Amino acid sequence: MSPAHPQATPAEDGAGSTLPQLVETWPAGVSTRASMRISDVLAALRPEFPALTSSKLRFLEDQGLVEPVRTPAGYRQYSPAHVERLRFVLGQQRDHYLPLKVIKDRLAEMDAGLYEPAPVSPRLAASDGERADLRPADRLTAATLAAEAGVEVSLVEELLEAGIIRADARGRFDSWAQQIVVHAAALHQHGIGARHLRALRSAADRELALAEQVVAPVRAQGTPSARARADATAVELGESFIQLHAALLRQALSEHD
Repeated sequence: MSPAHPQATPAEDGAGSTLPQLVETWPAGVSTRASMRISDVLAALRPEFPALTSSKLRFLEDQGLVEPVRTPAGYRQYSPAHVERLRFVLGQQRDHYLPLKVIKDRLAEMDAGLYEPAPVSPRLAASDGERADLRPADRLTAATLAAEAGVEVSLVEELLEAGIIRADARGRFDSWAQQIVVHAAALHQHGIGARHLRALRSAADRELALAEQVVAPVRAQGTPSARARADATAVELGESFIQLHAALLRQALSEHD
């Protein structure tokens, strides 16, 4: 299998000086000339991942997700290919909550030509790859949320009253509320109302508290790298909770076949 990350090799620029260049892996056809600083990478990715930090980039490097080239002075330099690999990693965390190990294995498959990722649509995300809340001015009203989810406003109000979705002090909703409403609407068609979903909301809150309890000692260190590790671990714990819940439910359903 091809290496999961581009490897540095010397290349000459137009002036004849030697610059770091990378053996072409995924993505094919994207420049591998490593001449971008961390600030350049952040500028390229923050429109899609607005809370991305240099600490997060260093954390992903520590985890083997990206390998920037080091100059003789020890500074990190990235290529456009590195940027695309980082965009893929952050997008997989954001959209699919995949653990970093799984993402790393998928990158290796892509390098070997065994997997071709689907195009990723730009979306807001936080520093750990999760979607960030909309700005207060952009957050959704109940009417807008209902329209975007394709449901009646009365269902949004019912879910709000039951505590399934939560509004801010101005009565507006974040970007996750739309997904919750869409799934709740699908259940509503089978006679499962908002009051039946309270147990799911409570379970999600308990899982969040458990994840925060696990990462609290790391987050308490207070350093940017520790916060990045804590955020990434919390995301992976959330994915494990989701997978465990799905397996338990499928097992229970199979017993009633």
